[in-house]
Amino acid sequence: MKIAVVGAGIAGLSTAWSLNKRGHEVTLFEQAPRIPNPYAASGDQHRIIRRAYAGADGYARTISEAFEAWDELWADLGTRHYTPCGTLGVSQSPDDEGDAYLKGLDRAGSPYELYEAAEAARRYPFLDAKAIRYAYLNHEGGALFPARIAVDLVRLLRERGVVIREGAAIAAIDADAGRLVLADGEQKSFDRIVVSAGAWVLKLLPELAEALATYRTAVVYLDPPEDLKEIWQAAPVIVDVGGTIDGYVLPPVDGTGLKFGAGIHKRPHRPDEAREPRSGEGEQIRDYFSPPFARIPEYRVDRVVTCAYTFTADRRFFSKQIGRVTAVSACSGHGYKFGAAVGRRVAAGVESGDQVGLLRWLRAE
Repeated sequence: MKIAVVGAGIAGLSTAWSLNKRGHEVTLFEQAPRIPNPYAASGDQHRIIRRAYAGADGYARTISEAFEAWDELWADLGTRHYTPCGTLGVSQSPDDEGDAYLKGLDRAGSPYELYEAAEAARRYPFLDAKAIRYAYLNHEGGALFPARIAVDLVRLLRERGVVIREGAAIAAIDADAGRLVLADGEQKSFDRIVVSAGAWVLKLLPELAEALATYRTAVVYLDPPEDLKEIWQAAPVIVDVGGTIDGYVLPPVDGTGLKFGAGIHKRPHRPDEAREPRSGEGEQIRDYFSPPFARIPEYRVDRVVTCAYTFTADRRFFSKQIGRVTAVSACSGHGYKFGAAVGRRVAAGVESGDQVGLLRWLRAE
């Protein structure tokens, strides 16, 4: 089949990769002048992949397929953009997010090392022992490197004959006819169209607003105190810091920066709105993390990066068939880790026509 993929984030790139391997003629359209789009969720330095989940046991199980799909991609790329540094969780109070992640590991049967507060602070001196109940280390998971993955996927796809149209914004989609209208007026027709446009999907398919909402958030890259730099460089990713901020941390592994992000920081916004960091925004995000981190005011803000995501009400992934269009939103703040697996599943669903099965998998049912 002749298939268009709209959006070159990890879902779109992986879908194009899998469709091409299945023998289809693929054209990939990306609105940004270069891939990765620095404003898109797939353009950041590093993202977490983990076994640990809180109440989403289906995704905890599905991560096995995600790891396998990444291994297939590494084999094709001839390199591995992943550091398996393990995942750390922290609990500050009973039944907080950190506690929920630990219980999720128990249900998944995934082993971990449990540390009392004093031992956790000894191993990880950036923690404040007085602020936490315990911490736990799970050796599954670590850091993926999105920008590097995107660059190498673009190279691989071009080598394999996929047509990649950068700087090609889509103005309209005729789902019944399978036709794309580009911003410059050019029209292209396809047997099938996959729309994986991330936070920009509602500009192309506004009827999906009943299921999807777009939020703006930001992460901060920090320069830690001098005596903690080596400790941070050897640290695992932190899936949750406990408390109420929905906070996570990626350490400065393999040449990246020390990144802090907090789920409470997201606000409803269209994807092109408020993309410049606000004055003091980095310090605001940093300060969410005291507690459980000690000496937080000593961490210097290096830079702030804004992000835009689509969310469903239940934070599960989403797909919908509209005429010849398969719209996919594997975001909801935790989509990147499943990127290679999502691409394989979307490609299979487009080829077979089994949209019900695709949606059940995306929702981890």
